[in-house]
Amino acid sequence: MRIRTSTIEELPHLQDIERAAGRCFRDIGMDEIADDEPPTLAELGRYQRAGRAWVAVDDTDRAMAYVITDPVDGNTHIEQISVHPDSARRGVGRALIEHVAARAAADGVPALTLTTFVDVAWNAPYYASRCGFRALTEDELTPGLWQIRHSEAGHGLDRWPRVCMRREVVSKHVT
Repeated sequence: MRIRTSTIEELPHLQDIERAAGRCFRDIGMDEIADDEPPTLAELGRYQRAGRAWVAVDDTDRAMAYVITDPVDGNTHIEQISVHPDSARRGVGRALIEHVAARAAADGVPALTLTTFVDVAWNAPYYASRCGFRALTEDELTPGLWQIRHSEAGHGLDRWPRVCMRREVVSKHVT
């Protein structure tokens, strides 16, 4: 497995990865999430052009997972991370998170953040136990995270419990 910046040409494939990954939610009764459309090509293109979209690729250089990030309140926010089910449970998602963490550290960014479902095994429990994230209390939410949560609520995601999470990043910046 190798991680690289995504290309414009593979953005439709990233949408396919998102759709395939989303189907797992149907198995736990979250059909609305399973049916949710992935980011548009225009949205993915903005991430790609900004250098904030990475893919994990197989030996044939075909993407099997992707991650997109946003700068939020001085941190790197993982907006979306999706692994195709055919590549799940192999550490691919964790490798993407480590890649993002290394880039953040090199840039002197203090932390990674994300929002996720509390009760979905491959969401909050996974990020806490396998990736070093911790749940934030409401008092710890930054203005940008509050805005993200408000937007998620507006899209109906609060039908299921959600949480903001944070992982400190060890800076590699030398002063």
